[in-house]
Amino acid sequence: MDRAIGVFDSGIGGLSVLKALRAAMPHEHFIYIADSGHAPYGERDVAHVLARSRAIVQYLVNQNVKALVMACNTATAAAIHLLRTEHPGLALIGVEPALKPAAGRTQTGRIGVMATRSTLASAKFQALLAAQSGGPQKVEFIVQPCDGLAHAIEASADTGDATRTIALCAHYISAMGRFGTETGQIDTLVLGCTHYPFASEHLRALVGAQVQFIDNGEAVARQTLRLLPASVMAANAPPGRVSLFTTGQPDTLQAAAQRWLGLSAPVNSLLF
Repeated sequence: MDRAIGVFDSGIGGLSVLKALRAAMPHEHFIYIADSGHAPYGERDVAHVLARSRAIVQYLVNQNVKALVMACNTATAAAIHLLRTEHPGLALIGVEPALKPAAGRTQTGRIGVMATRSTLASAKFQALLAAQSGGPQKVEFIVQPCDGLAHAIEASADTGDATRTIALCAHYISAMGRFGTETGQIDTLVLGCTHYPFASEHLRALVGAQVQFIDNGEAVARQTLRLLPASVMAANAPPGRVSLFTTGQPDTLQAAAQRWLGLSAPVNSLLF
């Protein structure tokens, strides 16, 4: 129980996954790393993402974590297969845009997918898209790369100014087409980047109350719990600790953790 679960993202977006993990496993200890000093991953080449993912995973392995969650769609797509080969004894959980759950829930058969350009271009995503598009549900995915949105959300956590986030959300939602529950409309929206749930209130204002939002925080928490069945403790056990680290500005991660998770914890700097 004393060993922590490692969680990392290119920035603060993985806090949405950490929130789901803590809800599912409140007595576990977590180490969260935001690689903000080397972000955004979604607009960088695969070699950069792979190099950063390997460095951070090795750091967390050195901290003796008992499981590691790659709370980043871009890093999962670029690196998880190699990292599982390099660390065969480690429970390594990734994230991917939740196309399959979306296909099972849509009523109109039209699903919007918001993600980074790098995630959408990855072989992993293309295989996932082909598998779901060719299924019995006869669904259509409207795929939208959202350049700059993760960065804008990250910046808003520090300043509280969501002007840029709102403008980008409006731009990308408009580009995708009509949302709603009528025939031909997009009735389900996949938030394919861990940053995007923190813009959900702005997206909701744009698409209306009836459109379903699907992210993967709860699914990742369930998978982590399945891999660590012995980690569940009695309800009267003390809450687990959360240790926060960043390669960027500590104030940004601290503000985001407080704003979005209600978590008051010091942030440590990493210099690699």
